[in-house]
Amino acid sequence: MESEQLFHRGYYRNSYNSITSASSDEELLDGAGVIMDFQTSEDDNLLDGDTAVGTHYTMTNGGSINSSTHLLDLLDEPIPGVGTYDDFHTIDWVREKCKDRERHRRINSKKKESAWEMTKSLYDAWSGWLVVTLTGLASGALAGLIDIAADWMTDLKEGICLGALWYNHEQCCWGSNETTFEERDKCPQWKTWAELIIGQAEGPGSYIMNYIMYIFWALSFAFLAVSLVKVFAPYACGSGIPEIKTILSGFIIRGYLGKWTLMIKTITLVLAVASGLSLGKEGPLVHVACCCGNIFSYLFPKYSTNEAKKREVLSAASAAGVSVAFGAPIGGVLFSLEEVSYYFPLKTLWRSFFAALVAAFVLRSINPFGNSRLVLFYVEYHTPWYLFELLPFILLGVFGGLWGAFFIRANIAWCRRRKSTKFGKYPVLEVIVVAAVTAVIAFPNPYTRLNTSELIKELFTDCGPLESSSLCDYRNDMNASKIVDDIPDRPAGVGVYAAIWQLCLALMFKIIMTVFTFGIKVPSGLFIPSMAIGAIAGRIVGIAVEQLAYYHHDWFLFKEWCEVGADCITPGLYAMVGAAACLGGVTRMTVSLVVIVFELTGGLEYIVPLMAAVMTSKWVGDAFGREGIYEAHIRLNGYPFLDAKEEFTHTTLAADVMRPRRSDPPLAVLTQDNMTVDDIENMVNGTSYNGFPVIMSRESQRLVGFALRRDLTIAIESARKKQEGIVGSSRVCFAQHTPSLPAESPRPLKLRSILDMSPFTVTDHTPMEIVVDIFRKLGLRQCLVTHNGRLLGIITKKDILRHMAQTANQDPASIMFN
Repeated sequence: MESEQLFHRGYYRNSYNSITSASSDEELLDGAGVIMDFQTSEDDNLLDGDTAVGTHYTMTNGGSINSSTHLLDLLDEPIPGVGTYDDFHTIDWVREKCKDRERHRRINSKKKESAWEMTKSLYDAWSGWLVVTLTGLASGALAGLIDIAADWMTDLKEGICLGALWYNHEQCCWGSNETTFEERDKCPQWKTWAELIIGQAEGPGSYIMNYIMYIFWALSFAFLAVSLVKVFAPYACGSGIPEIKTILSGFIIRGYLGKWTLMIKTITLVLAVASGLSLGKEGPLVHVACCCGNIFSYLFPKYSTNEAKKREVLSAASAAGVSVAFGAPIGGVLFSLEEVSYYFPLKTLWRSFFAALVAAFVLRSINPFGNSRLVLFYVEYHTPWYLFELLPFILLGVFGGLWGAFFIRANIAWCRRRKSTKFGKYPVLEVIVVAAVTAVIAFPNPYTRLNTSELIKELFTDCGPLESSSLCDYRNDMNASKIVDDIPDRPAGVGVYAAIWQLCLALMFKIIMTVFTFGIKVPSGLFIPSMAIGAIAGRIVGIAVEQLAYYHHDWFLFKEWCEVGADCITPGLYAMVGAAACLGGVTRMTVSLVVIVFELTGGLEYIVPLMAAVMTSKWVGDAFGREGIYEAHIRLNGYPFLDAKEEFTHTTLAADVMRPRRSDPPLAVLTQDNMTVDDIENMVNGTSYNGFPVIMSRESQRLVGFALRRDLTIAIESARKKQEGIVGSSRVCFAQHTPSLPAESPRPLKLRSILDMSPFTVTDHTPMEIVVDIFRKLGLRQCLVTHNGRLLGIITKKDILRHMAQTANQDPASIMFN
């Protein structure tokens, strides 16, 4: 029953009393991972109506834009609550920037009055650096904790260290003198579950017992993770990056970055990774870092009271998240700039860089992997690449693009089916089924049984004299003419061929299970599974090219640069290029992805192969659809997000898109001085619109300004409590001077202070291409359409999204408000 309530719950925010609800982002909402019904609280429900039939538009000039608002200039005493936002609404970027400028002017004007005011001014100036420092510290500490806990719990599925229960498998055998080169992971201190329960280390009974315990622990971890998410913090599920992109574009999702979400996501991320599901912790670490940034921003008034400034902190936090996820501080900054941020001024670039630096420093100090590196799969190659190898690198790029296109279509189709069928009502059952299938199939194959990060590390690693992996089971050729630098290319042994078959099976398993795993109701990242798929394909291609060069070194392709006995081909490099190509195919990242992979490996000379593969994967993926996986999930969830990467090429005008339409009821408007309190309250309570234009009179239709529904209700409620003589028949005045009233009239209510005197306006003949550009670059909620100064209609962000869907021959109802 609880599951049904979660998935059928709407978020209707139109009641008069809901205006006074809590406005902290830390408020916990019991309903994420659910189908959000934005239709009932959308920003585009601002107005409906139409002009008279037969209106003739004769204006020929382009759009006229009023660019600034002075909302606070006229406030003698600010009304508490005015200027805040409801849940699932979009912020007004222009108003928020204006508020920040007013605050800055006020502080600057007072700082010379006293030492205390000067101190406050310095504190305000440094608060940005303080908040990103705290965010970086918290992100690095939590990432280290998650890494250590996930490694320990992953090994718990196979056994336990009797000497020290808190040691994972590798740490348990560090101090042992009884390990061998071939079996370096076996030591008396580490006991498998079969040894503990039935006393057998080898044989069929031991295998079956270890198999059963592996499945038991995987199901236990998965069940605990999904239960915690469902009961305590439904917003902790998924990757979090689509929602963070939407939040950074100005959308409000209360509780998504709150303290409960942070705590539950940290715990369940460890459980989800340890369960062996085909997911990663890197994407959710961005969500964790943004939660830290949001919580710390409440310590500083500069950010707690301004939604636009808060998003600057969240941009820096997302950079810190990628920094600790991949050990790539510069890549994190570029990821924030390229992939998630909507508004990224130069100041935010510096603070993002600093946050990423602090987070990486903290993680390096914790040293969670014991290798003095920031990531588990840090590798270094010593063999240069050759021009011929660009061909297999580009082929890997093609594979990455095809995989990305397939994954996006298959995963979105499955997620849409989950939402539209009864199967979506049982998230716990879905997680249990996926975890059970994953565990049953993964255990027999050593490459799927491995933790995915360990698998990537093994695939990236070059075969040296100290490697005992079956991937390095080459036959030693004692007749090589000479040895150059490293171990020369050698013929593959039985172990390599067996490993290739196992890797092929692992590749098919990962491709299928990742489609069904991404989007279930546990924290689930996509970076690591995509990199694992690419690394498997790359390693297979690398071994094939290596053997081709060994057996056919006299071919013209190899003759010039690959001598007999030379170390020409590095299969681990192919795995790295394949990993980058597949991740690029899914996310459509380019610059940031190349830098992240470069920082992972420390191989500066391999940037050209990486660039070639990543660009190829993007081109191939774009041929099937320009959306990355995060944009596709934003569209699936119906978030009001205008993607800057999309191009608008149609020749429609503002008059074609604005509302009201011909058949709609007339425009819902306020007049500046001839409406009563009761009139306004009736209009607010009788409609679901989130704002009303204010005009001089219904006859002239001359635009005066724009008043938000929330500000109107808060101001009237405040006036009734604090001002004497305000009754239902009191005249409401938005004009600068109160009109003359009869002596017996009740006291008028002045609401000019809440009026936006300079709303953005365009003419009815403004091309929609320009209107779309204005909305993208200024982050507008709505734009009013005028003709010779007379109000005609309104265009909202969702009107634009609907129009773009219609021009692409898509049904807007199937894309939005799901």
